[in-house]
Amino acid sequence: MSDRNWTDGGVSRRKVLITSGALGTAGLAGCGGQSESGDGGSGGSGGDGGDEMDDDSGSDGDDGGSGPSTALLNAEGSSTVYPISNTGSSYWNSNAPPSDGEYWGANDEGSVPGWNALASDGADDMLIADYFASKFGFEPTDQRSSPPFPTTVGLSHSGTGCEAVTEGLVDIGNSSGPITAELGWSEEKAQSEVVDNVVGRDGQPVVVSSDVADAGVSQLTGEDIRGIYQDEITNWNEIEGVDYDQEIYAIGRAEGSGTDTSFRLNMLGGADAAMPGVDTRFGQNQQVAQAVAQNEGAIAYMALAFTGEQVQPIAIDFDGTLYETSRDAENTIFDSSYPLNRDLHMYTLIEESNPDGGGYDRREAAFVNMFLNEFGQSVFVEGNNYIPLPTSDLESMKEQVSSVATEDLLTP
Repeated sequence: MSDRNWTDGGVSRRKVLITSGALGTAGLAGCGGQSESGDGGSGGSGGDGGDEMDDDSGSDGDDGGSGPSTALLNAEGSSTVYPISNTGSSYWNSNAPPSDGEYWGANDEGSVPGWNALASDGADDMLIADYFASKFGFEPTDQRSSPPFPTTVGLSHSGTGCEAVTEGLVDIGNSSGPITAELGWSEEKAQSEVVDNVVGRDGQPVVVSSDVADAGVSQLTGEDIRGIYQDEITNWNEIEGVDYDQEIYAIGRAEGSGTDTSFRLNMLGGADAAMPGVDTRFGQNQQVAQAVAQNEGAIAYMALAFTGEQVQPIAIDFDGTLYETSRDAENTIFDSSYPLNRDLHMYTLIEESNPDGGGYDRREAAFVNMFLNEFGQSVFVEGNNYIPLPTSDLESMKEQVSSVATEDLLTP
């Protein structure tokens, strides 16, 4: 990863982003080339918003009364964060009116989650992207499928997203692991170079294949799982209480993915912890889910959004506390105390031209803000089987983003 400061040597970060924005979705190829899947996604219509800026737009457009930039906003990174970010991008690009109650506004059954609070703040007669963008000085377009600026989301993994945003290749780097672990940074370096936008949480589950579940494996201990991934347990019948003679097929995520980094940190004690028991690795959560469904004796760690009937989460006993898979249990994998619980990040690079505004440009702040309310948490986070932020954390994140808003965003 390059530590080059894009404002040195006459090259501004914003000029770099103009170039990538002008390429539309294809502009992600610079980072997508690092993707292990090669099938990067896109949140709706990417457009070619990069053509709308001139070369002097190193700031966020407040000079000369020209207004904030309307260039394409692009994101890249974690397949775990992808469902949240890409769903948000699709909603944004649709710029749906309140009359479309399926996505935004009131419907025959009532309203989408969180709508009433937004409606009381003036959203009841605005299109969705127009509403959130207007908070940050953008003029509403009043046109469906024509937001104030377009967005697109590329699919790779956390390490790629963190590298891409710090190198100025994308506006937002999606990561399911902390950038300090992904790039080997100190906390001080991270705080001076990026804004950490936490948009939700994942109760990272451990899953088993259907044959293992059918054999009665509904829970394991933390020590069982550590033993499997450290190659100390190689057959399911070696686990106490399990009568199933089947070799264990241990699946891991690709090194550099946030899911792998978080698992090593939380389960094995360090981001560089050895995992000699891994039989195979995959770059995407989707690939892990498919491998678990198609192989006997399989176990894997992944994101909640990709679990299902053929990829079943198991309960885990950590030091005498059993964390179950039901949200209604006393202790669950959805709890903040669950040892594999992790934050989901949408990192933005600190704007040197706007240090007093939280480091964002206005496009980044407007888009991120859409996730930081009851509507965003319900539709984009919980709607993808992730965990909404606690109220105190949500308010803290919202206050951080609102530092560049045109009005107070702490309510609704």
